[in-house]
Amino acid sequence: MRILVIHNQYQRSGGEDGVVRSEVALLRSKGHEVELMEENNDSIVRWTDAVRTSADCVYSIAAANVTRRCIGQFRPDLAHIHNFFPRLSPSVHYTCHAAGIPVVQTLHNYRLLCPGGTLSRDGKVCDECIGKAIAWPSVAHGCYRGSRVASAAVTNMLTIHRAIGTWTRTVDCFIAPTEFARQKFIQGGLPEDKLVVKPNFVSPDPGMGAGNGGYALFVGRLSDEKGIGTLLAAWRQLTTNLPLKIVGDGPMAAVVSHAAANIPGVQWLGSRSSIEVSRLMADAAFLVAPSICYETFGMVLIEAMAAGLPVFASRLGAMAELVSDQETGKLFSAGNANELAAAVQWAASQPDELKAMRQRARREFEDKYTANASYALLANIYDAARSGQTVLATN
Repeated sequence: MRILVIHNQYQRSGGEDGVVRSEVALLRSKGHEVELMEENNDSIVRWTDAVRTSADCVYSIAAANVTRRCIGQFRPDLAHIHNFFPRLSPSVHYTCHAAGIPVVQTLHNYRLLCPGGTLSRDGKVCDECIGKAIAWPSVAHGCYRGSRVASAAVTNMLTIHRAIGTWTRTVDCFIAPTEFARQKFIQGGLPEDKLVVKPNFVSPDPGMGAGNGGYALFVGRLSDEKGIGTLLAAWRQLTTNLPLKIVGDGPMAAVVSHAAANIPGVQWLGSRSSIEVSRLMADAAFLVAPSICYETFGMVLIEAMAAGLPVFASRLGAMAELVSDQETGKLFSAGNANELAAAVQWAASQPDELKAMRQRARREFEDKYTANASYALLANIYDAARSGQTVLATN
């Protein structure tokens, strides 16, 4: 199969960019010809750049022309759109559709429901714009890049394309990485019969770690919505001396640095390479994922499971779907430092139970999140999109 993969990269490379790279490599390894058409956001530096770019996000003639040339040269059997916002715009959908090419789109974030893309505001869950014909709350709060003007432009794009039925008319199948995300998109008005679940995957397989390091691990962006406040508050009240290693950077870096200097056992490692993170996961006792906002998936969770690392996560959104409480980890109420501290105390006193969790976490990865498991679902989705059939793929 000849597959045109379309993706608008982020300025700060993150989980979505990594998923796209991994999926392209997987498809090529299975014998498919893949053309990767990418755009980036490097020119968006100031808020005025964001306003100008978001004003063009309704329909980019330049992106349509590039897509048309790419289709003419590569002659794909199918187009797989990952992220079209903001530089590519839905012009890529219409161009592929006009050429008679089946379109599959992965919903890595909540942009079609929320101009900010995260269903969060001020570090908290926010569902205010779901189901609204016009996402006016996002404008009032400046949810896109902190600008009401830029948020209005994004809201305008969403309003227009909902009104003219772009997503229903031009996309043959939407992929949501979890059932939780799928239900949110159905709630937001996307056609239920076109929404399927295909989780992300980890490749290469890092193998089962020994878990002998005797420390807990956090990996992620240091920001409010990732639950950094909850994490640090839990460690302040621990009576057991279980070290915590924090990997990442972000707007709360100064807070984390101060905590590392004042809370016994807390160590901030800053940003680390994927190889270093893999080594840390192999040796850690468990991973902590204390997000206080919805995640569409959470790559770090399945990366942990690949290493046999139990996950202690917020009972919220996709995390509660990926982690089986008392089986592959423990769940606690989002934002509740007391519950997290209690879970950590339990882990420190139950080494045999934690060891059993490691085995179950690894089995969960092998059953659901390997490259081969993902490819089997993806191939089914592609075949159905090309034949015009309804896909009922779930994880």
